[in-house]
Amino acid sequence: MTRVCLVGSAGVDLRTELVSRETAREALSTYALREPFANSLAVETISLGAAVSLCNDLNWYLVRFADDALVLEPSVSETEWLSRSLAEAVRDGDVDAAETGEYLKVYGVTDDAELVEPMYLSRRDGEIPEYDLRDVADTVVVRVTQSEFRG
Repeated sequence: MTRVCLVGSAGVDLRTELVSRETAREALSTYALREPFANSLAVETISLGAAVSLCNDLNWYLVRFADDALVLEPSVSETEWLSRSLAEAVRDGDVDAAETGEYLKVYGVTDDAELVEPMYLSRRDGEIPEYDLRDVADTVVVRVTQSEFRG
């Protein structure tokens, strides 16, 4: 199963914004909604294509109410998420799944499960440099495209 995690913008209750709007509510109606991080909404889809399609269906709302859309595709990595752009590139065959691990955005996760200040890092000799923007309980690694990395 491929997971999608939508991360809400500061000051926005993402779940409320999405389920209160008919089109978004209908797009999400077949999924069990979860909240793995503070102000996030996650669902499991059947494939990478379905995950990208869901993000596309929700695009109008994501632009307005979300800071990020992440995709966890087990055929690429069991633990590292893909950015929406990288998920699209892998789905479309523009990027080989095996070549997705160099450019990273690493979020800190606080004790209350809030995603904070992402760091852009490059994997070195197979290792991810340590997150050092603040003390955090954990991190979430997101693989990004080269253009997202260079920002």
